[in-house]
Amino acid sequence: DEYKWKGPFYFIQGADPQFGLMKAWATGDTKNGDDEWEEEIKLAEQAVQAINKLNPKPRFFVLCGDLIHGMPGTQWRKDQEQDLKNVLKNTDQDIPLVFVSGNHDIGNAPTRETIDDYCKNWGDDYFSFWVGGVFFLVLNSQLYFDSSKCPELKQAQDAWLNEQLAVAEKQKCKHIIVFQHIPLFLRNPDEDHDYFNLEKSVRQEIMEKFHKAGIKAVFSGHYHRNAGGSYRGLEMVVSSAIGCQLGEDKHGLRVVIVTDEKIVHRYYSLTELSSQGIEKELLEMLAKQN
Repeated sequence: DEYKWKGPFYFIQGADPQFGLMKAWATGDTKNGDDEWEEEIKLAEQAVQAINKLNPKPRFFVLCGDLIHGMPGTQWRKDQEQDLKNVLKNTDQDIPLVFVSGNHDIGNAPTRETIDDYCKNWGDDYFSFWVGGVFFLVLNSQLYFDSSKCPELKQAQDAWLNEQLAVAEKQKCKHIIVFQHIPLFLRNPDEDHDYFNLEKSVRQEIMEKFHKAGIKAVFSGHYHRNAGGSYRGLEMVVSSAIGCQLGEDKHGLRVVIVTDEKIVHRYYSLTELSSQGIEKELLEMLAKQN
């Protein structure tokens, strides 16, 4: 049933609740300073409350990675995961949750063990789903960043992705949208490689593959600031964090409207979304049934 386009809809994208980073960042100890996350709990609760109040309801809420700060094997990780689950349990049960793995969730150089552990806690590290004629792909971007400890898992994701894109072509979907944690690029497709984007040759190959497949947009987090750009009709959308901000942006969420022709999105601070909801012009787009 979800293969069919039934008119405009919207979803909510969030990123980097990252329980533990605010204290670690403030003390300058990002390795061991994540022993408090009261502030992040409050922000995540505010995000859930804001989403629950929205009318009409979003079709789903996707969290684009770095659910918690504690890297695999670190002291506070289990407690951070449990506290985040406790907050997310209060999401309206009619709003499905979609999880994307980030570098803090599976490690900068993930292993089969760290990925298995993530999957037990949060679900598959890559998968696809349909909503109203739109095809969504969730990718494990860590496998593009550094798959040296599990090359066979990267090969498996690559083969799976090719199959999925072949399916999408056959099904004549309305749009294809990708979610991953690390952005392909922050502003410019040929910018230099650093911690916050993918290595240039890897990026080029993925962008070309996505462009050929007709993918419209890639949504990511990781940067803890809003950014983005485009490559041959493919939009790269980088959303700032629910949790710790590393720039001038406010703690927030992105509202993404999917219409017949295009994908329109706007980043709202948690306070704005809580108090005012979605602005009129976006709601009008949703009301235009085909």
